[in-house]
Amino acid sequence: MSGWRADVLGEGFEFLRLDLGEDAEGPVEATLVRSIPRPRNFWERALRAPQPLSDVDVLYVHGWSDYFFQRGLAEFWTARGARFFALDLRKCGRSLREGQTPGYVEDLADYDLEIALALEEMGHRLAPDARSTSDRRLVLLGHSTGGLTLSLWADRHRGIADALILNSPWLELQLSGAVRKAVTPVMNFRASLNPRELALPQLDLGFYKRAQRMVADPREQADVNPLWRPEISLPVLVGWFRAILDGHARVAAGLQIDVPVCVLLSARSQFGMTWRDEMLRSDTVLDVDLIARAAVKLGDSVTIERLDGALHDVFLSEPLARREAYARLSRWVIGWSAAYAPS
Repeated sequence: MSGWRADVLGEGFEFLRLDLGEDAEGPVEATLVRSIPRPRNFWERALRAPQPLSDVDVLYVHGWSDYFFQRGLAEFWTARGARFFALDLRKCGRSLREGQTPGYVEDLADYDLEIALALEEMGHRLAPDARSTSDRRLVLLGHSTGGLTLSLWADRHRGIADALILNSPWLELQLSGAVRKAVTPVMNFRASLNPRELALPQLDLGFYKRAQRMVADPREQADVNPLWRPEISLPVLVGWFRAILDGHARVAAGLQIDVPVCVLLSARSQFGMTWRDEMLRSDTVLDVDLIARAAVKLGDSVTIERLDGALHDVFLSEPLARREAYARLSRWVIGWSAAYAPS
């Protein structure tokens, strides 16, 4: 592996390549990004401004057709003393290489390798008893498909993370669990024949990205690389879709995540084949009511925060909803930190 280098986000960010070996498409790697907090100024030092999360490490995992670019999210954590890291998964964002099928895996557990390597670089080496050797607390933060991936990971790797925060996690198929059960045998059969066949027609009309450009922080939108985060989401291939359906089925059967979970969601969804201004204040990707019902099956301690006016990525919403999303996150995190402070 190479050392840390200056990231595309510029000052305050660095990246590290994580070697994952090879597959049929050639060398595979993931990319770990870290945020370097700005130095505290004289008054902050003199007044000893509180940093309640100074013993916390955060690992962020992005969603489908996505990668990490959210400066504001990193600044939220580092301003409170936490160390912030983000992982661009294999064949996504910074990790995508020429000739690779973007975002493609056939099992979400394949991501265990890059998550383990990322945690090791963060100082959370896993001991033989499957516990972290670090004395720092670990918060996992996932958006959309990244939220599904981290939920399944936390269930399989209990005793490692200290909290799980999910930003509009894709926990259930948009149409319903009944539809998921009906299409799963079909997708299993098709995957046995040709896993890289197109599973579904392209239904994304670009409304979600349009809404972000119109209401999100323009500084963050200026950083977006359209090759890594296309206007229209990536094609849905059978092998990948089967992995998603399997993840949804596992959530529906009930997980046993052993740490507090916070789920942030828009208050409403808005779908359609034509643009409506309501899409500026709604989740146009997931059915948030289905996600809220699925979320209570993650574990014994689940908080669900519904946000009026929020987009699918609640931290890229219009200013009022975005401020409320960060306020709710701050309230939950500070409460969690105080309640679960090391003895």
